[in-house]
Amino acid sequence: MFKLLKLIKFSSRSRLYHAISLPGGRARRSARAAEPTNQVVTRSSTEGLFSITVKRILLAVVLASGGAFFLWPSPPVYGAVSTDKTAVKLTTEHDKGGVTHFIVENSELSEVTMTFDFATVNLKGDVAFPYTATFKPGDTEAFTLSPVNTNHEWQYAYTNYYKMGSSEAQPDDFVYSLPYAPGTTRKITQGYNGKFSHQGSNKYAIDWQMPEGTPIYAARGGLVVKVKDDSDRGGASMKFDPFNNYVLIRHADGTLGHYCHLQKDGVVVHPGQIVKTGELIAHSGSTGFSSGPHLHFCVFMTKDGRERVSLPVKFRNEYGEAVTLVEGGKYRAPEVAPKAIAAR
Repeated sequence: MFKLLKLIKFSSRSRLYHAISLPGGRARRSARAAEPTNQVVTRSSTEGLFSITVKRILLAVVLASGGAFFLWPSPPVYGAVSTDKTAVKLTTEHDKGGVTHFIVENSELSEVTMTFDFATVNLKGDVAFPYTATFKPGDTEAFTLSPVNTNHEWQYAYTNYYKMGSSEAQPDDFVYSLPYAPGTTRKITQGYNGKFSHQGSNKYAIDWQMPEGTPIYAARGGLVVKVKDDSDRGGASMKFDPFNNYVLIRHADGTLGHYCHLQKDGVVVHPGQIVKTGELIAHSGSTGFSSGPHLHFCVFMTKDGRERVSLPVKFRNEYGEAVTLVEGGKYRAPEVAPKAIAAR
């Protein structure tokens, strides 16, 4: 889970603030000289000292309670993108009238979903908080804050979460291909709602048992948005989750396909590459949170900036039927993929 804890205080003195990066994707504002892109323009205050002090105390109370809540970690996501360093940044721009524009800079190749919660003094937003939205790659204005009374001091603090993926995806009825070589058979060691780790956001994930180095093929075509294959560490504990190697592919319906626990140096595609269904993308392994060599596959979208939602999908079996895979079952990939599927 990625979090940003921000606190901005405005006084009659002009000051600049900048973001200090913290481990785990967390950042906070610091009252030190900053680059112009993150500067803060302050407003003179004619408000009484007592009133200002009371408001600051109230704001601190809100932050103490709300901030403590938002710093709790989310439920663990096994072999998921929770350990990635998502390339997203929030910057601000300021108008003469005291309006603050919040700009999301998404440097990823796929959408990012963000959730914001605010505590304010003498400010109003053009959206209701908590606010969740999905942002496409590039720069997008998220919302603005405006002073209620331009003659009084104003303050704000916010907590922000973000996750790779779209909350606006429209899952379709696409039938996925089995992600291994045509004519081969693999056993499902953990299916939907599996007791070991397929709970919560991984409820609809599938694990296939397979030897390390087994070729992995795209179950559905799309845009490769993120890859990792620099790790050779794995084990049956969440402490190994950061070492998970993976390929992440964005599908035409806005969902993401996640292939996990891949072999070190086993990925053969790169971000920005368009792949077709059935195209070789990687080789299996046992990296990250993994009890043994297997492939973990999941299709998901986001619920908000804190949670992702896995989606149940069907696969085409050797007889050309669309089926839901069952834990313990053995499934043979069709010898030749139907042309209609291969084309997608």
